[in-house]
Amino acid sequence: QVQLVESGGGLVQAGDSLRISCAASGRTFSNYVMGWFRQAPGKEREFVSAISRSGGSTYYADSVKGRFTISRDNAKNTVYLQMNNLKPEDTAVYYCAADPDRYSIREVSPTKYDYWGQGTQVTVSS
Repeated sequence: QVQLVESGGGLVQAGDSLRISCAASGRTFSNYVMGWFRQAPGKEREFVSAISRSGGSTYYADSVKGRFTISRDNAKNTVYLQMNNLKPEDTAVYYCAADPDRYSIREVSPTKYDYWGQGTQVTVSS
């Protein structure tokens, strides 16, 4: 089992930056590909970004490319999502998820991931 706890969400204005974190416990963190997803009210959960086990490879949804940066610190068992130039359409609950490296990081289906956090709310006002 892997337990994931997100933090760092909040209310910001359009154009602001925010960094959210996901702390993992349980099994060896570096064995897992980590992903970020988000879900807005009335919408399906959508892929945001993923990072390989070592952190050497990353992948982004087109909607966030150039604005968001995913990173991880395997010594701290934590994955981060730095979000810059936030837009109102980025408003959602953000979830981190762990995949035991069975698939390419370009596989964006939520079903790829075995473990999920409880989510952290990010609200961007215009």
